[in-house]
Amino acid sequence: QVQLAESGGGLVQPGGSLRLSCAASGTISSTNTMGWYRQAPGKQRELVASQNRAGVTAYADSVKGRFTISRDYAKNTVSLQMNSLKPEDTAVYYCTADSSWDTRKSGGSDYWGQGTQVTVAS
Repeated sequence: QVQLAESGGGLVQPGGSLRLSCAASGTISSTNTMGWYRQAPGKQRELVASQNRAGVTAYADSVKGRFTISRDYAKNTVSLQMNSLKPEDTAVYYCTADSSWDTRKSGGSDYWGQGTQVTVAS
């Protein structure tokens, strides 16, 4: 079992930055891959970014060059630095963890956080 605790969401103006953080507790082998998904109103949940313990990363095309995922393996945390935010980035962001090494695993991840709201608006 893994518990995920997210922090860092909020309201930001277009062009601004936010940093999301997530701390995992529980079985370390269940966190081989950690990442972030998001779901906007009326849309399907989508992968934003993920990284496995080999350092392989995956990003949605819409966030490449703007978002950066990073992990602290000693603390078992994952962060998402979001720059140049756009209104279309508005969504609930979910921290995820998975025992697989597949950074684009179909069907989502084994474990999900509660979600944190990110709103980009002026």
